[in-house]
Amino acid sequence: MTTPSTSQPTSTSTPAASGHPGRLGSLGPVGLVLAGGISVQFGGALAVTLMPRAGALGVVTLRLLAAAVILLVVCRPRLRGHSRTDWGTVIVFGITMGAMNGLFYEAVDRIPLGLAVTLEVLGPLALSVLASRRLINALWAGLALGGVFLLGGGDFSGLDPVGVGLALGAGAMWATYIIFSARTGRRFPQADGLALAMAVAALLFLPLGIVGAGGRLLDPTTVALGSSVAVLSSVLPYTLELLALRRLPAHTFAVLMSLEPAIAATAGFLVLGQALSATQAAAVALVIAASIGAVRSQVGRGRRQAVAAQPGSAVAAQPDSAGGVRPEPAAAVQPEGNGSAS
Repeated sequence: MTTPSTSQPTSTSTPAASGHPGRLGSLGPVGLVLAGGISVQFGGALAVTLMPRAGALGVVTLRLLAAAVILLVVCRPRLRGHSRTDWGTVIVFGITMGAMNGLFYEAVDRIPLGLAVTLEVLGPLALSVLASRRLINALWAGLALGGVFLLGGGDFSGLDPVGVGLALGAGAMWATYIIFSARTGRRFPQADGLALAMAVAALLFLPLGIVGAGGRLLDPTTVALGSSVAVLSSVLPYTLELLALRRLPAHTFAVLMSLEPAIAATAGFLVLGQALSATQAAAVALVIAASIGAVRSQVGRGRRQAVAAQPGSAVAAQPDSAGGVRPEPAAAVQPEGNGSAS
């Protein structure tokens, strides 16, 4: 699934993303985002192959632990000088991250990867639609619901209902992740907040992993594969996206992130042999279209408001459905290694 990208300030480069970006940067910002998405979803596919060894809880524990160690070593976050509110924010962020990953991996243990990511994307999409409160977003919500209807064949009888519920729960956590990602980014410099939140998530999930996998967590092959999942699904995507966002508008990034269900379906087919039916493929396409449409409608409105806010502008600001003029939140920009748990 998706690991979340935080809204960290990018004026100062992090050790993970700085250094020698030349070779990576030659891909271009769009190429970097797509490479990050491919890394995330193929990391998710690798995680599914690891589940027979360690179970879903064990895989999540290994991923979070390895990602936390790497990010703490690379970012070396400062522990002193933070307020109680700062720590409260990062702890809630970590809890949300752990819950998002746990729910997602339990879901992909029951339903195909592409379908799980499609259902998970509904969380950020719902956040974007509800935050904007514009009539046009009823269209995007309708498209998304149509996609969900097709996905379940009308009653979800062909899918494990527990897996569906877990994927939807992961989507709710992803939406919450986006909110606390932004709050953490405002309170901690660079990627410090992400590293600390990852450590919180890893520590909280460790007891569940021990109960679920026991001694299998110490198997060298399992540890190596779990570390690979962490690199593919967290560390590498985060670095690539951080590089890309220095040259790519946030709305373009969000549109590219909306393609994740398609990438996940491709990874599921190539790595796991999980082919989608024509109906399921149409459902994925509808959810992607709804996500892209919601992003683009927010961007268009934001540009009109920016023009209206300029001194001497003759363009009237457009009121929202509540009668007031309000800026659009960046809810559509999805989060680490993109924010999702895949």
